[in-house]
Amino acid sequence: MMYLKSYLGIFILCLTTNVFAQTNFSSNILEKATIGKNANALVKTNEVEIHIQAYNKMLVKSHRTVTIYNETGDSKGQAYEYYDETTKIKTLEATVYNAKGEKIKRYKEKDFLDVAAVDGISIYNDNRVKYLKYAAIDYPYTIDYISEVEHKMTAFIPSWSPLEGHYTGVKKSSYQIFNETDIPLAVKEEHLEDYNIKKVGDYHYVAEDLLAIKPEALSPEFHAYAPRVKVAMQTFDMKGIQGVNTSWNDFGKWMYNNLLVDTRTLPESVKTEIKALTKDASSDIEKAKIVYEYLQVKTRYISVQVGIGGWKPMLAEDVDRLSYGDCKGLSNYTKALLDVVGVPSYYAVIYGGKNIRNFDREFSATEGNHAVLTIPNGDNYIWLECTSQKTPFGYVANFTDDRDALVITPEGGKIIHTTVYETSENVLATSAEINLNLKGGFSSQVEMKSYGSQYRGSDGLEEDPEKDQKLRFKNMWDNVNDLVVESFQFTNDKNEVVFTENVKVSAKLYASKTGNRLLLVPNIFNKLSHIPPRYSKRTMSVEIDRGFLDQDEYVFHLEKGLQVEALQPPISIETKFGSYAISIEDLGDGKLRYKRKLKLEKGTYPKEDYKAYRDFWVSISKYDNSKVVLQTKTTN
Repeated sequence: MMYLKSYLGIFILCLTTNVFAQTNFSSNILEKATIGKNANALVKTNEVEIHIQAYNKMLVKSHRTVTIYNETGDSKGQAYEYYDETTKIKTLEATVYNAKGEKIKRYKEKDFLDVAAVDGISIYNDNRVKYLKYAAIDYPYTIDYISEVEHKMTAFIPSWSPLEGHYTGVKKSSYQIFNETDIPLAVKEEHLEDYNIKKVGDYHYVAEDLLAIKPEALSPEFHAYAPRVKVAMQTFDMKGIQGVNTSWNDFGKWMYNNLLVDTRTLPESVKTEIKALTKDASSDIEKAKIVYEYLQVKTRYISVQVGIGGWKPMLAEDVDRLSYGDCKGLSNYTKALLDVVGVPSYYAVIYGGKNIRNFDREFSATEGNHAVLTIPNGDNYIWLECTSQKTPFGYVANFTDDRDALVITPEGGKIIHTTVYETSENVLATSAEINLNLKGGFSSQVEMKSYGSQYRGSDGLEEDPEKDQKLRFKNMWDNVNDLVVESFQFTNDKNEVVFTENVKVSAKLYASKTGNRLLLVPNIFNKLSHIPPRYSKRTMSVEIDRGFLDQDEYVFHLEKGLQVEALQPPISIETKFGSYAISIEDLGDGKLRYKRKLKLEKGTYPKEDYKAYRDFWVSISKYDNSKVVLQTKTTN
């Protein structure tokens, strides 16, 4: 994943110094009640001053006072600053107060820890961070934090998010930019009217008394409803390179000309090798598949966060020589290989992650956290995840699917939507032959085939230690006590993108015995395990990002001496969110066939529909636990 450096930390909210003497650092229950019972932190006063002094120079003054109520809010202190050769920390200090407002300790810049700003995956990173390490003994406590940071770069003007995340209330926050240049600023205001946020002047905003927000299941991403002001210079500097940003097209052209051109030179030996590998390919797509496989075998992902703002990829020849790179370097290297064999492709910037996040089509800026490659294919595009050694060609589900990407072409940037996996494609099909004995135990051969967003072939299951593989099955089927995983086999068909798991399992006791009866829950291998939480007052809309289809069919072979006494009648439920159906049929000769089908549709629904959605899942859970009554025959 591309780690785009934030030279200003996660948030930079500044306070003018004359507020310091007026701040009350004590905390009490009444104050917490005013910001919502869900708060674990209260930002008491937080204002921002950003002085843009030239297209390549910016000064940010920060003064922030926050009360932390419990250990879950410790991260809300945010007393840190990033720096590198283009960023100079001029002032850095903090004071910690106890619940009574008494000073515990004052920290000067020399008291802050100074470490490399590693992200846990980078082999090298030229960014550093100074941060306050404070281990709280008692709660609540208050951190008062002051900083002043000079930036010799204006590519990343901090946006303003007065609500900094869930569980954080705000008494007062303001944001002001002083543009001391004649370069226009682009500004985008989002959701300010929903929070009674005032605009009191040019580039000057004030927010007061914002309640802490508690996250809700299946709600939109926080940024989709929280207030925010985004700012970008139309002419900016990124480590000495002047950029133009009046539109996504201009921004993309700048990226192409300044960050990507002259980065794709490859050794002649590599060119000869890749041409030889693809010489018999009959189409561009076949060539691309060969190149992608070559990439996966030859390279591995290691993040290297150096260069122009963390945005310029490694040289293709360096990736080839070292056999590693980050998402930028590997995507650029793959394009270089495809160029050699004449297959058109484009470098693209995107937001990667399980949660779907789009670029703002109306506001161009230095956005995105990941790089991929895309290949035009008629009217469509094939998207390549170049950091994975396991992902099938063109498979992007669950990380870069169904979202806008900025595609970088010689003519400029284009916003293009990535692959959408439809409900009918996201299938988990489970079949089983189950031998049930008189004591309620069983042995079974289970086959699971997964497709689309449910495809399990990219999870690295095949390389896991055997004990971990067995534990996974036990956790998956934890409704079966004393489950024994006797054997298993995986088949990963990357061409068809289907992952098959064949598993042999058994349990000494499963069906519960009551007198001469067995109570059998026929849904052994795909029971609903989670019901969405109940809310007394739902506040957010309901978002289902990805639909799916589960199809289950099990045939039970009853040991001689067992006979059916009662069967659950067929059940069918249809809702706007999807459908559910189960049936169990007596086939005769001691055989029962259980069938289940659950379909969930992608969609966005009003908050008023949440109760009906939850009721749907409650019904599924109920019928997933429905029982068959079997009787033990008595012999004379």
